[in-house]
Amino acid sequence: MKTIKLLALFITTSLVFTACSDDHDDHDHDHEEELITTVIYTLTDGNNTVTLQWEDLDGDTGNAPVITDGILSANTTYTGSIQLLNKTETPAEDITVEVKTEGDEHEFFYSSSVSGVTINKTDVDGNDNPLGIKTTLTTGNTGTGSLTIVLKHEPTKPNNGTADNAGGSTDLEVTFNISVQ
Repeated sequence: MKTIKLLALFITTSLVFTACSDDHDDHDHDHEEELITTVIYTLTDGNNTVTLQWEDLDGDTGNAPVITDGILSANTTYTGSIQLLNKTETPAEDITVEVKTEGDEHEFFYSSSVSGVTINKTDVDGNDNPLGIKTTLTTGNTGTGSLTIVLKHEPTKPNNGTADNAGGSTDLEVTFNISVQ
C-alpha cells in the first residue's frame, strides 16, 4: 500500500512539474498586437468629405464603441484613406504607420451590403500585393446598408480579395451603417 501511495505521489509531482514548465518559447516574436482604439475612414470626392469613425477607448469590457456612420452621394467616386490610432497613449500612436511598414504581413478588406458600392485598394505592399490603406469607393444608385472593414494579419498573398478566403488572423473588424442618397 505504501508503494502505491509513493507511486501516486511521484506521478502527481511529475505532472505538476510538467504543467508548470518554464518554457516560454514565443514563436511569434515579431507580432506584438497593437491596441487599436480608433478607426477613421475618410472619403473625399473633391468637394465633400465623409468621415466614418469607430472608437472604443475602454476596450471590449467597457462601454460600446462610438460609431459615426456616413451618408454618401449616389453615382460618385471617392478617394479613401484609413487611419488606425491608439488613443490610450499621449500623443495618440498612429498604428497605420506600423501596418504600412509591415505591409507584407497585413491587408485591409472592404465589403458593402449596399448594391452598387465597390471599394478598390489603390496601394500595395513591398511585394506589389494590395494593402488597402488607400482606396477608391464608387457608389451607384441610392440605397442603405453597411460597410465592413477587416484588417488581416499574415493573410495569404495574393488572394481573391475577400477576408473570408485570405486566411491569417483578424486584427480588426468594424462595421458602419451607410446611406447612399
